[in-house]
Amino acid sequence: MSDTPVRRTPWTTRHHHHGSEIRVRTYPAAGPSRGIILAVHGFRGDHHGLDLLVRHLPGYTVVVPDLPGFGDSTAFTGSVHDAAAYAGTIEVLRTDLDLPASTILLGHSFGSIVAALHAAAHPGAFARLVLVNPICEPALEGRQALFSRLAAGYYAAGRMLPEPLGLAVLRSRLVVDVMSAMMGTSGDPATRAYVVDQHRRYFSRFANRSSLQEAFASSIRDTVRDVAPEIAMPTMLVVGELDDLGSVPGQYALASEFPDARIEVIAGVGHLIHYERPAEAARFIEAFLLN
Repeated sequence: MSDTPVRRTPWTTRHHHHGSEIRVRTYPAAGPSRGIILAVHGFRGDHHGLDLLVRHLPGYTVVVPDLPGFGDSTAFTGSVHDAAAYAGTIEVLRTDLDLPASTILLGHSFGSIVAALHAAAHPGAFARLVLVNPICEPALEGRQALFSRLAAGYYAAGRMLPEPLGLAVLRSRLVVDVMSAMMGTSGDPATRAYVVDQHRRYFSRFANRSSLQEAFASSIRDTVRDVAPEIAMPTMLVVGELDDLGSVPGQYALASEFPDARIEVIAGVGHLIHYERPAEAARFIEAFLLN
């Protein structure tokens, strides 16, 4: 059951796209597999960010890449680091891993944009699409518009400053902690401590300043809304009621753009469903996949 987290030991494979060596973790199902899920993490994250969600989906084989320029994957040498290029990476991995058309594609946050772009460009490649905390509107239009403008200046400055200083700014623990505080909504001290620890451990594991700034620019420019009408496969949106990066009205408007979509709203949580409410998200995902 998804309420019982199950830790599984993954195996790692290496793949290549636009000069990047991509590390991919595959978590085998605990018992007979109900199917395969290819899961795409969010901005500044890596495979660790989806760990709790993976644990709450023990009946599925889950494949989680570190996107190029993040985690253990090296940066592109022949492409800009944006959602479109990352969607191309998903296609490379789908082909390399010989994933069947019954595979489910899942994306969280920025990963929702990557997953949606791939689904629009490659109809029939995956059977279903799951978007957790999807990006339904450009960041400069939403409730976090001012913060997004400040963040854009932060990433631009980090790229333009002399490299040692720029990297120190971009990897600042204070800034990472502010991000955790702004995005977190849980009142549980243990959950809040977990979020802070995860962000401190993994939010600064980016390859270089250019790749980080390029990915950020894509994250505030591109949206799932851009391609939703082109995605015919059954789609589910798992939405946080308090998500400042995608209001509930905005998410319902996004769902209406898909030919075949349903939406589930988790009350009392914001943009960190994967950290703060993974069991509930997993229950919605399982119900959708088994329907």
